[in-house]
Amino acid sequence: MSSLVISLFVAAMLSFEPPQPGHKAELIFPLHPKHNHAPGIVECPNGDLLVSWYRGSGERSADDVALFGARLRKGHEQWSEPFLLADHPGFPDCNTTLFIDRKERLWMFWPIILDNTWNTCLTNYRVSKDYQGDGQPKWDWQGVIFLKPQNFQEEMLKGLEHRWSLNKDGKQQISEERLTKLKELIGNKLSSRLGWQPRCKPLVLPSGRMLLPLYSDTYSVALMAITDDEGKTWQASKPLAGFGSIQPALLQKKDGTIVAYMRENGPLKRIRIAVSKDDGVSWGPVGVTDLPNPGSGLDAVRLQNGNWLLAYNDTTVGRASLAISLSDDEGKTWKWTRHLERHATGSYHYPAVIQGKDGTIHVVYSYFVQGGKSMKHAAITEDWVKREP
Repeated sequence: MSSLVISLFVAAMLSFEPPQPGHKAELIFPLHPKHNHAPGIVECPNGDLLVSWYRGSGERSADDVALFGARLRKGHEQWSEPFLLADHPGFPDCNTTLFIDRKERLWMFWPIILDNTWNTCLTNYRVSKDYQGDGQPKWDWQGVIFLKPQNFQEEMLKGLEHRWSLNKDGKQQISEERLTKLKELIGNKLSSRLGWQPRCKPLVLPSGRMLLPLYSDTYSVALMAITDDEGKTWQASKPLAGFGSIQPALLQKKDGTIVAYMRENGPLKRIRIAVSKDDGVSWGPVGVTDLPNPGSGLDAVRLQNGNWLLAYNDTTVGRASLAISLSDDEGKTWKWTRHLERHATGSYHYPAVIQGKDGTIHVVYSYFVQGGKSMKHAAITEDWVKREP
């Protein structure tokens, strides 16, 4: 064997990184020049994975934005070619959320933007019983969720006062101009009924009640859309009036308390939190956790063993680090953290996370690098999260 061949072999062995036990990741489609963002994910009854996202020339301002999906057959390594899930020509279709209910029906929630601004969106949903074949599901029903938030003015003004108190030293306060504008908007009926959009998956309670977490960029607050009859009718909760707290991910404690973890959309740079003790109708004051957040979406899942898992950007600036944290005490502490991505550049963000029937944790997220954009899927185990890197 020549010295050149030996040198090449040694160099190859030194550069080879063996796969980590309990972790496997791949792009769902090759890097793409258009904007591909905001995924959802479900595991189908047959074991397939189905992922959704939106694609277009931009976000709310681009009228060619439509919803796409891809499928990974159980036992296969290659995702299907992307296929169209929904498109309202001339209007942007944005954030996708997928969910499979107790009757094994697939739900897809997303906002349609009416006037190229987030505050003019309406949340739509589709339901399908036939979605395990190739390509687009066969949709059985499509509807729009119309909402009148409960006790809106009272809760919003109370929340505004609490938000103001979070910075008693006078720094990073809401400006007087913004405060005046918010008070005007709080009293506007149309503004309080438009602009609610989804990001994270619903939570189904033991009673069968479904809570769909929504948020508004008009006010930078959150809300629950509630149905007790499997989507035939919807009502709104009281607002989670944190003024900077959006895109809630929901978990339920053993005692029935519901916890919402939220993206920070203001200057506090930490994940926001609120709890409900009446099945999602009313919420305590929106507080602040110790976990960092740069103004980026997060997601959470309660694992089969009762542990909680949180996927989020663990920085205060930028989205180049995507972390997984694990709690064995229902969020009191987050004892283990590992990173799916940790780089100097790029954005790896807007995770959606589920646990499959076999215990595998599936995370899908927006993957933005210099060469283009894609969705990335990571399959991990709880042991991998607990293991030192």
